[in-house]
Amino acid sequence: MKRYRTRLAALAAGSLLLLTAPGCDLNIPNPNSPSDAVVLTTRDGLLALSVGMRQYYANNTLGSVILGPGATTRELRGVATFTSVLEIETGTAALPNFNSYVGNLWSQLYRVMSMAEDLQANAPTVLSADPATRDAVLAHANLFKAIALGTLAQNFEQAPLNSDRSGQATFVPRTQLLAEAIRLLNEAQQLITTTAPSAEFTTKVTAGTLDLANTINAHRARYNLAAGNYAAAAAAAALVNLGSKSAFVYNAQNPNPIYQSIVFGRNFRPRNLFGLPAPLVNRRDARLSFYLTNPTNVVQDPLLGSDTLRSVAGFFALQNTSIPVYLPDEMRLIQAEAIVRQNGDLAQAVTLIDAVRTQAPSDDAFGVGAALPAYAGAVTADALLTEIYRQRAAELFMTGLRLPDSRRLGRPAPPAALIERTRNFYPYPQQERLTNPNVPEDPAI
Repeated sequence: MKRYRTRLAALAAGSLLLLTAPGCDLNIPNPNSPSDAVVLTTRDGLLALSVGMRQYYANNTLGSVILGPGATTRELRGVATFTSVLEIETGTAALPNFNSYVGNLWSQLYRVMSMAEDLQANAPTVLSADPATRDAVLAHANLFKAIALGTLAQNFEQAPLNSDRSGQATFVPRTQLLAEAIRLLNEAQQLITTTAPSAEFTTKVTAGTLDLANTINAHRARYNLAAGNYAAAAAAAALVNLGSKSAFVYNAQNPNPIYQSIVFGRNFRPRNLFGLPAPLVNRRDARLSFYLTNPTNVVQDPLLGSDTLRSVAGFFALQNTSIPVYLPDEMRLIQAEAIVRQNGDLAQAVTLIDAVRTQAPSDDAFGVGAALPAYAGAVTADALLTEIYRQRAAELFMTGLRLPDSRRLGRPAPPAALIERTRNFYPYPQQERLTNPNVPEDPAI
């Protein structure tokens, strides 16, 4: 595997200007284009790269995390006639490994990973005299490498654990990807618990938009659940302050990538009812109007017949609308699933589910609320897992989590059924296969 490395100077230049104190001479001939050496060997360079890494994920990678998998899980319908859109919309064994949505998802995650690894390699030396800033930079880098690994595990059966210059990276099963993501997050939590982040890091890097401690614990909960570590998932979820907000922030220069593709680019449209079969959706669910606008047109779908398409609202309504890094109610649903999986108190699981079902939009940190009656179905493990899937599908609409949820919760699967997903895992990108002899065989579907 090639080491997918975005030029550090280009990523960090803008941030470096913001972080440099007036009159400070860094011996950079052109401050608009600092060298890689300056980025990796100076305090301001590492802080700027930390900002640049998160911005690259928000502006580039997040669109790939949401759009392709959204079409695969039928949250979205591809409406443009571009070949790549038609391929990801069709899915099944017909999805080629040269599809651009699959290729971009892979390459952009490894670019994020590469930047995180540069921070991990250089921060201990460059910031050795300032443990509070050093450990925060390392924890932040661990978080984003863990997100990259966890997202790879959501979409591919195998992947390398690290970026690699040699083009000979070995692949490991997704279980190992998740284990490494969890290890990195546990280490990140320990770093900032032992030494609180410095005021400089908080001001210059997270800048009031990312609650580092809560975000780390939210992802510890997410990936422990995916790995089947239910007690650890529930414990991490319980540590997250549900009133805390972490978000990727956009503006006219760096627009919301989902708005750009759906509203401006007109490549996809959200399907009616979150893309779920009608029996899984209560039409009084207030999240329908939060995420979706009025119907835009009706198309013929080969599986559903007449299918109503909508446009986006909520976190994708405008080019400057922020997108949450995670949603608080994911934590309640993780705890509920962990209880059911461990044969725990099902009444307690129902209480957590009801906290999601009955919540008013005004009571949620991001304004997402179902405003539904309490759960009145069967209190059995199977029934509650179906209800958890129903709530996750609505609450976490267009977050890139539907595909792993669909597999984990035993939803109808291809090739026998295509109603809820058209792939189980993606094929490995053609460019990777051309350059790395260690790429495994593609999954059948």
